[in-house]
Parts: sequence; structure tokens; C-alpha cells
Amino acid sequence: MERLSPEVVLVTNQKISLPLLEKKNVALYIKREDLIHPQISGNKYRKLKYNLLKAKELKYDTLLTFGGAYSNHIAATAYAGKLNKMRTIGVIRGEEVADLWTSNPTLSAADKQGMKFKFVSRTDYRKKETAEFLSRLKTEFGDFYMVPEGGTNQLAVKGCEEILTSRDAVYDVICCSVGTGGTLAGIINSATPNQQVLGFPALKGDFLKKDICKFVENGNWDLCSDYHFGGYARVDESLISFINEMNENTGIPFDPVYTGKMMYGILDMIAKDKFKPGTKILAIHTGGLQGIAGINLYLKSKNLPLIDL
Repeated sequence: MERLSPEVVLVTNQKISLPLLEKKNVALYIKREDLIHPQISGNKYRKLKYNLLKAKELKYDTLLTFGGAYSNHIAATAYAGKLNKMRTIGVIRGEEVADLWTSNPTLSAADKQGMKFKFVSRTDYRKKETAEFLSRLKTEFGDFYMVPEGGTNQLAVKGCEEILTSRDAVYDVICCSVGTGGTLAGIINSATPNQQVLGFPALKGDFLKKDICKFVENGNWDLCSDYHFGGYARVDESLISFINEMNENTGIPFDPVYTGKMMYGILDMIAKDKFKPGTKILAIHTGGLQGIAGINLYLKSKNLPLIDL
């Protein structure tokens, strides 16, 4: 695939075989959205697709977006921009990163794709979508098409509505990890009325429900907020061990920020009989595997076990 196109991308649903699933008579499948593209995988592909088409329609040649030092969205936007012959600018949270980014796997990869960085303080970063801040960015970089942090806007939700297909109507429960909420919103909009949609937030706090409600009208969904492991990008040895065991047992890699926590939550809920026997669950693999290298640097610095790549 040489560019992000409006055609639907077909991915496989892989059945998971584990003793727990057989014991509880619950079927679990993984939609392998992580295989869409080597660098622009999973929900990042979906979120960028229609934003790129809109940017081209409006004759923009520059994309500007926001993110942290290990952001999947930053990495994907850099690759997507290069594929589409567009200039990319990443506004990165944390001025201290400016002197360290060359040793950061995510930012180094984005740099190789031509992305230019602007490092800002956390205080300024919180003002990132104000008119004054955006005006300063346009003075510095010229005109640009802005993609929000995490990529979530109405066009991103539209792209994520294409994750589920008519073949997925056979599942009773759809599960997805949650960052900014755009992916889950798209899934909620495209799920059938008899399906239950469960989101597994990577962050602490109740603000996500309000954000998701901006994009959805259906009520057949809920958030499972007990599996964030302390908050965004927080991990412990039990999660690392779980991710490595899942990789060994299924051949599927999961990241520790999003999909690993989701899978941990799903299997914990199955073990606790939260799903009745005969339930068919589809979990969405939203990609994000590029972030493992950065997490491993942190784990190594703390003398903790590493995540298998």
C-alpha cells in the first residue's frame, strides 16, 4: 500500500485458543488491525485516512499535530505525510525532550520520515488548540492542516466506523482499548443494536465518557475502567509477564499502553464470569506496537523485565 486510500482495508479475525476460554465456554477473536500497514497500523490508519483526504481536498501541503515523546499518532502521521508527499510538523509535549529526542525511538523514526518538531512546555501544551497558540504556530510554520492530539475528530471517527464490517455482526461483544475515545466512538456507531461495546481506557479519570458522547448517540456501550494499571503508560511486572505470555501462546504481540491492558481486562472478566457461556467476543487490535521500543528503554532503566519484540 503506497498511500492511504478511501478503499476499505480487509483484515483477519484470529481466534484465540486458551484453556480459560475453553473452560468458560467463551469464544475470543482478535481483529488484526495491527497488520494494516507496517508503520501506519490499526486505528492510526483509520483516523488519518479521511483527514488526509480532506487536507488534500483543501489543497494543504502541511500536516501539523500534537503528541508526547512516544506517541503512536506522531509516528504514524510522519509516515503518512511522507507517503502522501506532505510536510509534517509535530508539536511535542515537554521542553526537556528537546535535548534527548535523538535517543527516542519514536521521534527518531518520525525524524527519518521528515517530520519537524516543536518542543513546548506542558503549560503551553495545554493551550495547544487555543486560537492564540495556533496563530503563533502559523506565524512560525505557515499554513497547515491541523490534526488533533491522538487524531480524534469527526473525520477520524468516520474512519473508525469502518473497522467493523457486516461479517462482524456474529459477535456478541466488541472490545477496544481507549485513548482519546475516537476509535471507540466509531465502533459504537457501527455496531449492531444487539451488540455490547466495551472500552478499556488507558488513562485514569471519568472524562472519557463525556468526550465519547460528543460523537455517538447509541447507548449500547460502557467503559471498563479497572485495567489502566495506574494510568497512561504505567506498567508493572504482572502486565509485562502477561503480554509476553500472550505473545508466546498466540503469536500476537500486544503493546503495554493500550492493547495489552485491554486483553488483560478481557481475560480477567472472563475468569470472573462477567460473560455468560456461549458469548462470542471480538477484540480490536489497534496497533501501537512501535511504542514497545520506548517502553523497553524505560523498563531497562528500572531493571525490570522487557517486553518481547
